[in-house]
This record gives sequence, structure tokens and C-alpha cells, in this order.
Amino acid sequence: MAGSATRSASRVPDRRRLLAGFASIGSAALLAGCGFQLRRSAALPFRTLYVGFAPTSAIGAEFRRRVRVAADTELVDDPKKAEARLEVLLEQREREIVAFSSTGRAREYQLRLRFQFRVVDAKGEVLLPPTELVLSRDITSSDVEIVSKQQEEELLYREMEGDLVQQLLRRLAAIDRPA
Repeated sequence: MAGSATRSASRVPDRRRLLAGFASIGSAALLAGCGFQLRRSAALPFRTLYVGFAPTSAIGAEFRRRVRVAADTELVDDPKKAEARLEVLLEQREREIVAFSSTGRAREYQLRLRFQFRVVDAKGEVLLPPTELVLSRDITSSDVEIVSKQQEEELLYREMEGDLVQQLLRRLAAIDRPA
């Protein structure tokens, strides 16, 4: 009798696993059937693109990485060989005090990432006029946790750079090319 109770108890977890597996497969089939897809990087309307980022630009490095991985656009080193040029007009990090403590020390900062660019074709005609993207994040300050706050600040800037690259790719993908 004890043996049959053990066998039936061991079947219950097997049934649960089986039902969970069918539920997972069913959910995946429903999502695929309705056309759901994860967001992909936008396809750029250029076969070749020259990007005018500074060699040490973190935004430039992330942009190049994402274009190489996801886009059918080839990045070229010579602007004369490019179908279009992304000209970087401004890339700037800013840090502004927005609140003080009762002792007069900075308590809260606003971090900003400001980026200006334009896109021109091989003939120098403007495809996208000068455009500015500005991202900001707030961060509190603490005299006790100086090192961790510096790390948090750097992490927030990296996060903003990634967001900015996504916005930049979407703007470039939306450029309407004349026939």
C-alpha cells in the first residue's frame, strides 16, 4: 500500500511539468500567431554610411556596434565612398545641481546628455537638418557614499548613451530618401 501511494505522489509533479510545458508551447504559439515580435533595430535607408564620431566617443562605439550587428548598412571610413554622412555637431555630458541640503551642500544633480547631428547625402544635400537629442536623469548625492555615487553616475550616463543610440537609429531609419 505504501508503494502505490509513493507512485501516485510522484505522478503529480510529472503531470504538473507536462501541463506547464504544454502551457508554454501554447503561449508561444499564440504570440507567434498574432504577429508578436521583439523590437529589432530599425533598417537604415542607406547602403553605406560614414559616421563622424570622435574616435573616443562612447556613443560612436555603441552606434557602430549596433549598426554592424543589426543593419544591412555598411559603415565606411572614407566619407567620399558613403551614400550618406552622419555629421556629429555636438556630443556633451552635463551635470547641474538642482537641490541643496540644509548645510548648503549639493543634494541632487541632473545629468544630461546632449547630442546634435545632421545627415547629408553624397552630394552634400541635407537629408536631416541639425537635430538635437537631450536625455536627462536625476541622481542624489551623498558625502558618505562618494564612490558608489560616482559609479551610479557613470552607469546612468552609459544607460543614456544606449537610449540615445536607439533614438538616433530610429531617426535615421525614418529619413525619406528621394527617388
